[in-house]
Amino acid sequence: MSIDFHGRVAIVTGAGGGLGKQHALALAKRGAKVVVNDLGANVHGEGGSVSAAQAVVDEIIKAGGEAIANGASVTDYEAVQGMVKQAMDQWGRVDILVNNAGILRDKSFSKMDIADFRLVMEVHVMGAVHCTKAVWPIMQAQNYGRASPITALPRWPWPA
Repeated sequence: MSIDFHGRVAIVTGAGGGLGKQHALALAKRGAKVVVNDLGANVHGEGGSVSAAQAVVDEIIKAGGEAIANGASVTDYEAVQGMVKQAMDQWGRVDILVNNAGILRDKSFSKMDIADFRLVMEVHVMGAVHCTKAVWPIMQAQNYGRASPITALPRWPWPA
């Protein structure tokens, strides 16, 4: 049995690389139109560029799929609403949300300062809340939609 997402629209956060990229590529391969979201910040969480997301979009289009890039930060609810509006303006629906965005602070808990811990929670937890909240009324109105739980759970390097 083949999984078919033709006619479906997916938003994948943190899709500029890693697992998020693989989610986006797999959904597109099965026919979904994909919003490839990635803030494009550096490893310290600074800056931003849509280039990583655009590279994934280019790969999807080259393979015959449909995709658009988005550089919204999942920590910014208004930016997330803009991302959802972008999907709606382009394709008129949102069916799938993959909450994949995440950041890593490569420090043990005892060495991590509160500001870094707060940012990890903002991205991993509130980012998923923002995205899910933004698509919820659309999915309700469509009487269809699937949103993943938080997939990019923080990884804690426990050694001191």
